[in-house]
Amino acid sequence: MIIGGIQKFSLIDYPEKTCAVIFTRGCNFRCRYCHNPELVIPEKYAPEIPLSQIYDFLKSRRDKLDAVSITGGEPTQHPDLIEVMKKIKNMGFLVKLDSNGSRPEVLEKIINEKLADYLAMDIKTPLEDYSKIMGWQAPVEKLKKSIELIMNSGIDYEFRTTIVKCLTSEDDLRKIAKTIKGAKNYFLQKFIPTKLNDSSLMKEVSYSDEELKKLALELMAYVEYCNVR
Repeated sequence: MIIGGIQKFSLIDYPEKTCAVIFTRGCNFRCRYCHNPELVIPEKYAPEIPLSQIYDFLKSRRDKLDAVSITGGEPTQHPDLIEVMKKIKNMGFLVKLDSNGSRPEVLEKIINEKLADYLAMDIKTPLEDYSKIMGWQAPVEKLKKSIELIMNSGIDYEFRTTIVKCLTSEDDLRKIAKTIKGAKNYFLQKFIPTKLNDSSLMKEVSYSDEELKKLALELMAYVEYCNVR
């Protein structure tokens, strides 16, 4: 696994747990609003952090941190993801995995081997409209399969959507909520223009807090819990 970054302490990346966050390098998506271009665009890649260094750090944090969150980039692209998750679990940490849902066959193995304690999947837009977010269409059936696997996994989970007003309409959010009808948790994430894959979005905005809170309340007609981040 190629690691492009580590956050040594977080109170927000694993619900109600202290955690470290490791960032895998490389992604099969090119979301225009992605704020981690150094993990996604080859010519901007951050220097690789050796896995041995990550393991040494985690060993030093036993009994001091509850969990490790693995995010990206896209972690499921890495052939040794399962091996890394096993090793982290064996150190005594809870493990959270973030994914774009493009590789359900990997998620299925992780679920079957009980390697994740929390799963998070980004749903960028209605499943048939991914081209407006990243320039080409994602495999709809694979995304559907990942949603189904996560919802039926018996593992704590969340779905989330980052919202750029010019790319994500209120109707888009309603369609997403209908797609994940019955889901436990759905979060609306505010777009924050910092460093982006597509710099033309730097002047774009999200909805206001008030608008998002109103939408979250409406979407709870489809999901058990919806809130704004």
